[in-house]
Amino acid sequence: MASGNSTTITWLGHAATRIDTADGRVILIDPFLQGNPATPDGGKQVDRLDVMLISHGHGDNMGDAVELGKRFSPYTICQNELGGYLTSKGVENCHGGNTGGTQDVDGIRVTMVDAIHSSSVEENGQILYVGLAVGFIIRLPDGFTIYHAGDTALFEGMRLVGRVYRPDVALLPIGDYFTMGPFEAAEAIRLLGVKTVIPIHYGTFPVLTGTPDALKQEASDISGLRIIALKPGESVSSSELG
Repeated sequence: MASGNSTTITWLGHAATRIDTADGRVILIDPFLQGNPATPDGGKQVDRLDVMLISHGHGDNMGDAVELGKRFSPYTICQNELGGYLTSKGVENCHGGNTGGTQDVDGIRVTMVDAIHSSSVEENGQILYVGLAVGFIIRLPDGFTIYHAGDTALFEGMRLVGRVYRPDVALLPIGDYFTMGPFEAAEAIRLLGVKTVIPIHYGTFPVLTGTPDALKQEASDISGLRIIALKPGESVSSSELG
């Protein structure tokens, strides 16, 4: 939960992330909770949901989006084709956008940025492609800026993301195999120019072998870098990151 005038970031395991804003709103990114072996029991329970961001259609990211969308009717932001799919499943407050575009949710400005990854859903034995995978820049009313990279490979455009949006903290996948590993994530940090990083998308399944310790080793040359290795269910506040 948010503390005082601070925003709180809680890593829920895999790419799932909860943000409690200083004004009491709840943002949930990639809501893979009920089937997520890394999410602690307390993290699986959602008591409030104002904004939901979905980076792409894979089940280990979209997860509980339909159920939560129907239950809370949060302002849901995702790529346009995925938005059409979710709307067809009964998610009413879905706002499909596209890369480069920004949506303002009562002072929370969310911009979709590139990610290098695929995006599909599996339904009745069929693979349905649902547009692009994306990352998110989240600019809160007090100016605190979060970059959630989603599932992605390393790409040169991260340099632009850092230069244009200047995130205070970046949540970067490090698991390898399906996304960047620690070696590539360290270069992503150099491109972004960010000084505070929360590793995500690792340890959930045996194939995801990247670790925060490996990232620290690969990025040991970056002066002033803080790598905050949360355990699933742990939180950090913006006052601690500032």
